[in-house]
Amino acid sequence: MAATDEPATDGNSVLDLLRPKATGGLVVSFAERAGRDEVSALENAIGSGVRSVGLSDAAEINALDSEPALVFEELGVAFVSERFGLEATSSIRAKLMDTECVQNVRPEFYMFAIETFGDTAEATWGVRAVGALDSPQRIEERGEGIRLAVLDTGLDLTHPDFAGRNIVQRSFVPGQGVQDGHGHGTHCAGTAAGGRAAQSQFRYGIASNAELYVGKVLNNAGSGRERDIIAGMIWAIQQRCAVVSMSLGRPVQPGEEPAPEYERIGRLALQQGSLLIAAAGNESSRRYGFIAPVGAPANAPSIMAVAAVDQSLEVAEFSCGAINPGGGEIDIAGPGVGILSATPQPELYRKMQGTSMACPHVAGVAALWAETDPELRGQALWDKLTGTARGLDAPARDVGAGLVQAPQGQAGV
Repeated sequence: MAATDEPATDGNSVLDLLRPKATGGLVVSFAERAGRDEVSALENAIGSGVRSVGLSDAAEINALDSEPALVFEELGVAFVSERFGLEATSSIRAKLMDTECVQNVRPEFYMFAIETFGDTAEATWGVRAVGALDSPQRIEERGEGIRLAVLDTGLDLTHPDFAGRNIVQRSFVPGQGVQDGHGHGTHCAGTAAGGRAAQSQFRYGIASNAELYVGKVLNNAGSGRERDIIAGMIWAIQQRCAVVSMSLGRPVQPGEEPAPEYERIGRLALQQGSLLIAAAGNESSRRYGFIAPVGAPANAPSIMAVAAVDQSLEVAEFSCGAINPGGGEIDIAGPGVGILSATPQPELYRKMQGTSMACPHVAGVAALWAETDPELRGQALWDKLTGTARGLDAPARDVGAGLVQAPQGQAGV
């Protein structure tokens, strides 16, 4: 969900900003239990060179980038390379769509860091609003023992607020390491699992002692291919991360159904004791009465979709809503306007706004709840978050169950 600092010069430029950006490749979803027919279908469409890989190979997807097609048979999902060109890719798509075991074939899209807007708020209001300052854990134990993954543009590994942290890291972006050259990932990681500012007692993070897993799935320009994002999602699940925060996505059209591959991964995560949490998107213009649908992958029913509220606990002007049938719900809301968190050196701190900022608030609170009870994993953790959310005046279409709330007790400061 891209944003730009440059004003559009004409109507076509505005439309270009709203259109999903295709990589040139294809995403193929097979019918459930298609089995080896998947490889045969791909070979019939593109010829030789189809590579079947297991979920455990997802972390090595960059090394497999030279393959014409990759299929994750356990998921029933395949990727066809962009190398074939537009005309050949159209022919391949037609052949696959005419194959009985194929459920759907669509273009592969880039996804984007759900970007920033203004700079207008008290720094710690989000931490206070979700009740993290009153959570029963002591500040140095917040999220203790809970694996929390942030899939984004990486992390500033030199940031003083993360010094001494044992951070598990992996880049899924070809040719780029985990070091954050954009800033979005560092900001989101700071909210979800940062602590206090190194030079003061200023607090901006939620689960400050969670075991942080950083997956770089978006490049230093803030965009990433779906194959790399899906690989990162599988990696986080296989790393047994109880919470996976994804402040990324792409716009969808009114009436567009969720992509089956994300629903399959969402269900897999819940079965494996992981909870995927994603930003709902920033495409609305509520002051003009326009509410955009929840974007992908947050629109998958088994991925928790997070809306944004402002300091008055009103729905943020840009926050997407549940207007599409068959998925696309808003499940919960988090603080998303004027959020101050970490950013790469030399700046160190910056205020940002968007559903990207709301998402890691929910992820951090999820880690606090997961710490309180080892049974709170997967669907049970989802139910705890929605069951303890603070009711808001806005309809469920806009905020789901309400504002996420941390476990309560004596002050943890």
